[in-house]
Amino acid sequence: MNISVVIPLLNEDESLPELAAWIDRVMLAHKYSYEVIFVDDGSRDRSWAVIVELQKTNPSIKGIKFRRNYGKAAALNVGFLEASGDVVFTMDADLQDSPDELPEMYRMIMEQDFDIVSGWKKKRHDPLSKTIPTKFYNWSARSMSGIKLHDFNCGLKAYRREVVKSIEVYGDMHRYIPFLAKWAGFSKIGEKVVHHQKRRFGKTKYGLDRFYKGYLDLLTITFTSRFGKRPMHFFGLWGSLIFMSGFIIAGHLAYEKFFNQAVKMTERPLFYFGLLAMILGTQLFVAGFLGELISRSASDRNNYLVEEKLGLSSTN
Repeated sequence: MNISVVIPLLNEDESLPELAAWIDRVMLAHKYSYEVIFVDDGSRDRSWAVIVELQKTNPSIKGIKFRRNYGKAAALNVGFLEASGDVVFTMDADLQDSPDELPEMYRMIMEQDFDIVSGWKKKRHDPLSKTIPTKFYNWSARSMSGIKLHDFNCGLKAYRREVVKSIEVYGDMHRYIPFLAKWAGFSKIGEKVVHHQKRRFGKTKYGLDRFYKGYLDLLTITFTSRFGKRPMHFFGLWGSLIFMSGFIIAGHLAYEKFFNQAVKMTERPLFYFGLLAMILGTQLFVAGFLGELISRSASDRNNYLVEEKLGLSSTN
């Protein structure tokens, strides 16, 4: 199969028939074999009923229905598990992403050997309350991840099948799938300017909380990708440095006390800074040690992505 399109949705019954017909027209025009996997993330409208009706007339339409709302990341992860196309697309169900972009993004994956092609909504039809925070968020994501994308949060993306089968999307990490893929070894990440359309039906499912949640998720994924399997390298290093600084302060005060007859150590503010530094340093070091114990007992501690094998039996 050439293409899988994974579409998470929540209460989008009005837009689904038009979106399905639009995708079908594009796929037929370019003679692609395809499947569309709608993942209903606990909708309370007629979204699932619409998907059932669409599947009756088009067997390329497939559906997954959650019992409750789990979030976009969960919907994408389940859709990725079911996808079988050579190239897997993600797009939103609100008709703001154009299926006409799919053929060129497919070509970039298949002919230009990209692992990921991310959409860039260069001209957005959003209010300033969304566009300005989005620019700051994208700048932060570029700086911390090292991935030169202008629009991390664009729902329209194309992935080589091996990418989505090699990563796990959880929490709210759908914004950082390129980061997860890069950490897994898929570093050929491209970008394409895509058309952004105004929402015609329903209302957005995201509020201002997505910005602070996105920032916290960025810190989480940055830390776990670098130190998830070696927490002592972070906590142990900083714990040792902070403890040693406190120890040096304490040593200096002790020297002044016994050799220079200075005032009492406990009467100097520097004493409490040194004491605090030694306590914090010890706590950080212990946190790193406990992190190492947890990491070593994790079931996936030796899971590595192997790209190819040569001259080895698959049973070994």
